[in-house]
Amino acid sequence: MKRKLQIGVMGTMADLGYGKDLEESAEKIGEFIAQAGAILIFGAEKDSDSLSTAACRGAKKFNGLTVGITYGKGKDIYQKDADIIIPTGLERGGGREFILSLACDAMIVINGGSGTLNEIAVAYQANIPVVALNGSGGWADKLADQYLDDRKRVKVVSAETPESAVKMAIELASNVL
Repeated sequence: MKRKLQIGVMGTMADLGYGKDLEESAEKIGEFIAQAGAILIFGAEKDSDSLSTAACRGAKKFNGLTVGITYGKGKDIYQKDADIIIPTGLERGGGREFILSLACDAMIVINGGSGTLNEIAVAYQANIPVVALNGSGGWADKLADQYLDDRKRVKVVSAETPESAVKMAIELASNVL
């Protein structure tokens, strides 16, 4: 039996002021991941909402399996209905992003600040496919359809809709397994 795909959703925290439209797109991505039978991997925040936690909410609407990877030692996180919480003992903005990224078979990026950039770079180094939601702003738009360097390991591919982002991520992850 083949294991379930682990699709990560990375994106901006609420402190960067994203709009309701991006939050709805993130929730839709979570819904499509759950409907596809994949596991949602997300950055579990302790103190605020994020596009990553919005994806968790979407997945939970369809009884999807969600795994939140958080910083520090405790399991108390913002998104209370996550199925599995993995505390890394590491700081936010540091080592947590390595574990979060390496847990993914593919990653979907929505908008994104410095933490998301770190996650994209880790995925790139590990040859993990990255799909950027086009038009969402942040690092997703800046890096869409590009390689991070001349090694040309994995091109960050762009998707126009939440549904196409999930389809691409699943297809790319399936090709890697």
